[in-house]
Amino acid sequence: MDKKIKIGGIISGTGTNMDAIIKACEKGRIDGEVIFVGSDNPDAKGLEKAAKKGIPTFVVNYSEIIQNFKQAPENYFFPDDFNLEDIKIKQSLLNKETDAKKVSTFIETRAIAEAALLEKIKEYPFDLLVLAGFMRNLTPYFIDRVNTTPGKPRIMNIHPALLPSFPGTDGYGDTFRYGCKVGGCTVHFIDYGEDSGPIIGQRCFPITATDTIDSIKQKGLALEYQLYPECIQHFAEDRLTTVKMTVTDHKGSVSQRTVVKIAQTDIRSSDD
Repeated sequence: MDKKIKIGGIISGTGTNMDAIIKACEKGRIDGEVIFVGSDNPDAKGLEKAAKKGIPTFVVNYSEIIQNFKQAPENYFFPDDFNLEDIKIKQSLLNKETDAKKVSTFIETRAIAEAALLEKIKEYPFDLLVLAGFMRNLTPYFIDRVNTTPGKPRIMNIHPALLPSFPGTDGYGDTFRYGCKVGGCTVHFIDYGEDSGPIIGQRCFPITATDTIDSIKQKGLALEYQLYPECIQHFAEDRLTTVKMTVTDHKGSVSQRTVVKIAQTDIRSSDD
């Protein structure tokens, strides 16, 4: 493949998945190039790994923004295109029972941080944004400004569980505590909910009687480092499309869900 996609990454910690993606690009397993790595955490170790590879890095300190906003909101200005009510309607991160003020504060602080994040990444035009251990939920404000072409999502995430089971920050731990006999990981596109976007790929592993949370995490990470580059390569090859699927549940209720279809690669015989 002559053309390489441009990949941006955001992390919160050690960035081991980001490192695996960078190495996969270097080895030709991904027809792409990582052009920046950003973080919400100034102490994220993964930033050092990227910098050593000559990849530009930056930080948008979410914790500092959130804390300062709560103390002195009058010091902050919302982006000109920010619409609180529109985001309230679209988002499904917080349920209807959540206190209205808490919902507004959550959306407002994230929009301020996300506007700063968008300003940073504007310097690096990209084809795909990968979340590699980014421990912040993205709101519709950010998502809508990256996913500008209908049916062509550009934000990918990896989750440490077999979704839709065990969304949230501790997928492997939740899997272990539930007593599951199989664990796994999922790569999906981001939508307006928490770990609820359309699934691109999954891998699983057996859980035995001698496994611990630590051993399960090690099994899962080994699969993550394989699966994420594979899914990114599907994107690079333009093999991923999202479609609406209409389904009927056992009660007869009809609903729609967005799913990912993966096109097959061309298979040519040796006589061609």
